[in-house]
Amino acid sequence: MKVSVTTISISELDVDLLLIPMMEEQADGTLADLADSFGGSFRRAAPDFSGDAGTSVLLYPERGSARRVALLGLGSAEKLSGEALRMAAAEGARLAGVAKVETVGVALAAQETLEVEYVAQSVVEGFLLGAYRFDQYRTESEAPAPVARLVLQTSENDKAVRRGAERGRVISEAVATARDLVNTSPNDKTPTLLAKAMEKSAKKYNYLASVWNKELIEEEQMGGLLAVNLGSQEPPTFTVLEWMPDNRRNERPVVLVGKGVVFDTGGLSLKPTKDSMDAMKSDMAGAAAVIGAVEAVARLELPLYVIGLIPATDNRPGENAYVPGDVIKMHSGKTVEVLNTDAEGRMILADALSYAKTYNPEVCIDLATLTGAAVIALGHHAAAVMTSEGPDADELLAPLKAAGERSGERVHQLPMFEEYGEQIKSTVADIKNVGGRAAGSITAGKFLEHFVSYPWIHIDIAGPSFLKEAKPYKPVGGTGFGVRLLVEYLRDYADRKRG
Repeated sequence: MKVSVTTISISELDVDLLLIPMMEEQADGTLADLADSFGGSFRRAAPDFSGDAGTSVLLYPERGSARRVALLGLGSAEKLSGEALRMAAAEGARLAGVAKVETVGVALAAQETLEVEYVAQSVVEGFLLGAYRFDQYRTESEAPAPVARLVLQTSENDKAVRRGAERGRVISEAVATARDLVNTSPNDKTPTLLAKAMEKSAKKYNYLASVWNKELIEEEQMGGLLAVNLGSQEPPTFTVLEWMPDNRRNERPVVLVGKGVVFDTGGLSLKPTKDSMDAMKSDMAGAAAVIGAVEAVARLELPLYVIGLIPATDNRPGENAYVPGDVIKMHSGKTVEVLNTDAEGRMILADALSYAKTYNPEVCIDLATLTGAAVIALGHHAAAVMTSEGPDADELLAPLKAAGERSGERVHQLPMFEEYGEQIKSTVADIKNVGGRAAGSITAGKFLEHFVSYPWIHIDIAGPSFLKEAKPYKPVGGTGFGVRLLVEYLRDYADRKRG
């Protein structure tokens, strides 16, 4: 979709659909003003439109160049946020689909709370993400033709609006990359095919992707990744993504690690099908988020040294599958007693986190659909975030929490007290791979903690990464959760490194 910016008046904007977001406090006065430009229908619409968040009214103006005008409610001025703008823009995308239009204009809401650049970015994100469709496997698409052009109308700093709009477009397309990867059928998403998708992205967007085959993984002694792969007929891969611009502000990288279990049956600890295994093509959503984030970082040319690590395999109950009771020697040299083969994500992440030490990272962030316990705790509205307890924990997590609020991809901190580590002590190995029913997300985090020796953040995205009911700009299926969170965090990180 082409995204552009104009400063011409909204009455002269020649589009199939003009979207006008407005706050509750603006509704009456703005509608009266609009009636002067577009006709009396706007004055007559006043009883039907209050400006409440989530509301909309579609009108057919008597005057002006736009064929249709939709009023979009933003809610109260005191609660105006990027998320409110995304929600309103997503409603606009829905109306554009219903009306089957080709060109859409958006009049940026007049307000004094948010930076206009952020407003433009949020509006573009909301519209593009709301317009997303995954039709790869449909022989006849049920969706209308996509909008060809989105035009942002502004009377303010058009250069700032252009920057925000372009950033919103790039980030939204990176989210679409992540969504597409999650939604892809498992038979089209083997570890090898996922690695090829990363190589294709790297070539297109000018970053590096190095793919390790099984032999190289064996040489590196990644015992966790190899163990999980034992039941599969498809070999594992380990892919290193690298963005290292000349103007980087960090000599040591920020490392992103994404869980890449392309399909999870649970192994010999077999999952039930309904509401469990039937959604397990999504078990590589962490990998998809890292791929999308690195793609966006490269396209935005962020002045940061960033590494992405993607361990990839499926988890199947083949004849050589690892079994409960096995003791696995990991990349770090630690030994793990396997008590549940469905706790496989932490096994492959542990090897990647151990390997990350070779980069001596300034900070490492892993993303994984790791535990159902995270869904029980937080539902689908936020991801669980954890880090080692200590005096620097709050300082480490604060920028990520702030990035979550600005991006709309919120995270909520869970404790990592030393006592939780008692649950994963093994009688025959260094640790075991499950800690029981209680505090399942936290004990998974405590497991990963054994394999890090640098500033580290763990994000369990099991809840918000895959939906069975659509939300305003989040479709059924893969949501791409994590891409916008990471990009916002990394943009802020680069600003802070500038000093």
